[in-house]
Amino acid sequence: MTLDPAKPQRISSQPAQPQSAQSQSAYSPRANSRLWEFYRTMRRIRCFEERVGELYVRGLSAGSMLHLSIGEEAAAAGVCAAMAPQDSFTTHHRGHGIFLARGADPNRMMAEIGGKAAGYCGGKGGSMHIADMQLGHLGANAIVGGGIPHVVGAGLSYKRLKRDAVSVAFFGDGAMQQGILYESLNMAALWSLPVVFVCVNNQYGMGTRIDRATAETDFTRRAAALGLAAAEADGEDVEAVHAAAAALIGGARRHRPAFLTVSCFRFYGHGRMDKSPYRTADEEAAGRRRDPVARARVELIARGLTDAAQVDSLDAEIEAEMNAAIDYTAAAAAPELAAMFRDVFAPGEPAPEPLADRLDRLLAEA
Repeated sequence: MTLDPAKPQRISSQPAQPQSAQSQSAYSPRANSRLWEFYRTMRRIRCFEERVGELYVRGLSAGSMLHLSIGEEAAAAGVCAAMAPQDSFTTHHRGHGIFLARGADPNRMMAEIGGKAAGYCGGKGGSMHIADMQLGHLGANAIVGGGIPHVVGAGLSYKRLKRDAVSVAFFGDGAMQQGILYESLNMAALWSLPVVFVCVNNQYGMGTRIDRATAETDFTRRAAALGLAAAEADGEDVEAVHAAAAALIGGARRHRPAFLTVSCFRFYGHGRMDKSPYRTADEEAAGRRRDPVARARVELIARGLTDAAQVDSLDAEIEAEMNAAIDYTAAAAAPELAAMFRDVFAPGEPAPEPLADRLDRLLAEA
């Protein structure tokens, strides 16, 4: 697929024709279908996010804010499936699903959200600041647009070091009004960096609908104007997202920076406590019908790629996996108090002395 930067593309896949009865009986979904792989990834994200919500209700999460990506699973599954193992990425505050799609361990993820020592960042990152360099995760960021320039630096290093790697920035439509995005787009295009910018457009920046925040809602036009290859994909259709991402990431690997916007619908409010009073019941009902997980399930069965019993069995396996993640987090130990000073100061620097210890020492010396 060739994308003309002057003509932003909109990509939607067409359902394949149902297979014959003979091919249905011989079909092994795990071996022969990427849609099965995509469905599994999206279902794991959906279930993980539901358990994160449960973690919060049970009072086991660290901090007071959680941002669920339910409804946005195709963006994570489709784009991440197009990335190579050596690629890196950053996420925004709604990034659990993206990290999971890149191979994160749900136990360590849940433990991090629960503030436990077994988490990816020892419990100090929480929901919005998970990172893991071994999986190429350069960090989630609670600041809107805050992680975007990091991929420009990563892309510059890949180009200078002649590494076959791409860096991908995931962010929401709220970041489309941030100046740092346009500086980053411009630098990536000017220097021909192996970078892809992915806007997960869930239609709302907190409680503000996108058409009330900007007069130009076609984000691909903005990116194309700066010289990037640009495309838009329907976030209800994971195969369309993957096709667009694969084309753009392939171009970025040849130093053709790109921009992808994935249009989807955020099923729940901005944060766990937000009941989204700014959306009507009809709008929410219509938005939730754009369910990428439900669509993939229907497509798998309609094409004769699998049957309902196999999908139900997979769903049960995933639910057991995510239930175990909550149990793991509940039983995991909290970090020791001194751990707050680790990974904060440069190697070799003496650890700071807690005030209580300092007072005890001074009193003992008096």
